[in-house]
Amino acid sequence: MSTKRSHETVRWLDADEERAWRALRRMMIAIQTRTAHDLAALGLSEPDYEVLSTLSERPGRTSTLHEQAAKMGWSRSRLSRHATRMEARGLLRREPDPDDGRGCYLVLTEHGLETLEDAAPAHLESVRRHVIDRLSPADLSAVEEIARKLEEPFGG
Repeated sequence: MSTKRSHETVRWLDADEERAWRALRRMMIAIQTRTAHDLAALGLSEPDYEVLSTLSERPGRTSTLHEQAAKMGWSRSRLSRHATRMEARGLLRREPDPDDGRGCYLVLTEHGLETLEDAAPAHLESVRRHVIDRLSPADLSAVEEIARKLEEPFGG
């Protein structure tokens, strides 16, 4: 069975929709590239920062691998491989999850917390420089409203 759709059933983008879609893609790529570059100068990747910041905000500075993978939109195996690299750098440690024999807890280490605390001011400056300071309060409200709509599940 073919998964190709007939050209007659495809809802092609009109000129306005295509311009908006391409602008959104260019914006996401530009912001991600710039902030990732700034984090790399600090010795961190975007996923490193996401894991560290999430763990720092959680009770006990811990999260299950499953919860963290879901938050990042990653598979458990992908995050597990990334966590192995972070663990080798002393940023986190793993502890067994008694409720999930295949899972584990990710626990922020003191070194991981110090790394995050050192990186946070520069990361926030990067976010300000590449996004926040370029937009008016009305723009920021519009971005937030659009993001909320796009975060909702399809049909939500």
